[in-house]
Amino acid sequence: MIHIVSGVLILLGIVFLVYEIRDYVLHRDDFVRVPWIKCGVLGFFLNALNVWGIGSFATLTAGLRLMKQTEDKKIPGTLNVSCVIPVILQAVVFIRVIQVDPLTLVVMFIAAGIGSFFGAGIVAKLPEQKIRLAICIALFVAAFLMLAGLFKWLPGGGEAYELSGIKLIIAAAGNCILGALMTVGVGLYGPCMALVYFLGMSSAAAYPIMMGSCAFLLPIAGFKFVKTGAYDRKVSLVLQAAGSAGILIAIYVFTSIPLNVLRWIVIGVLLYTSVTLLLTYVKKRESAKNSAQST
Repeated sequence: MIHIVSGVLILLGIVFLVYEIRDYVLHRDDFVRVPWIKCGVLGFFLNALNVWGIGSFATLTAGLRLMKQTEDKKIPGTLNVSCVIPVILQAVVFIRVIQVDPLTLVVMFIAAGIGSFFGAGIVAKLPEQKIRLAICIALFVAAFLMLAGLFKWLPGGGEAYELSGIKLIIAAAGNCILGALMTVGVGLYGPCMALVYFLGMSSAAAYPIMMGSCAFLLPIAGFKFVKTGAYDRKVSLVLQAAGSAGILIAIYVFTSIPLNVLRWIVIGVLLYTSVTLLLTYVKKRESAKNSAQST
């Protein structure tokens, strides 16, 4: 069963890559001054954090905004498209290394995919201000979850590697919501880890579940963002290439880096960026209000 799941993931990755490359070819005139260095560094190191369970969505959002690499409106689509191949690579590795009940895996993966399918269609049409506010909230949430993990505010989970009955239903419903939230830049890793902890699963079991869930939902969301053009093609290309390299190297080399040090740095960046986003949101809202009053 695990081999079948891995095969489906690999097939999804190949199909998505072909579809994405076709879009690049059709819009090849867009590829002027590709940001290889800045986005390459971001993609390599921040995707590598996924190996230790530090989701790359929130950190990439912070990095893209700090370096002013793309418009706020295009960040959700750019993240969903650029993370497809890197996440599939790590998911294939982790679902083979950590043996979680196949039925639990499949149900969680499908639920996340369903949430992503309906969420992407809505997010691609949202106005920039709403997306900016959603990302701001997402960053605050991600920072809180990391702090909760550091200070052990969240339950420690249990020893189970499978779910059944009402727990499996709750897990599926929760993962469906998390799949939809992924399309507005709310990373699934932290919330999914908390979800399986609350349901009594082992902390180790969270890794193949959250990585596999993202690997299934990202191509579904990615297809929609590519179709509507609601993503930054140049940035996505660089992030995806560098991120894939970062994932592969991190799996085999970077496992000795202290997690706590990384998490504190990430928390600081997330909080700083979320505050700047909130200030931008308020400033633009006041500006729009003043313009409406003057007319």
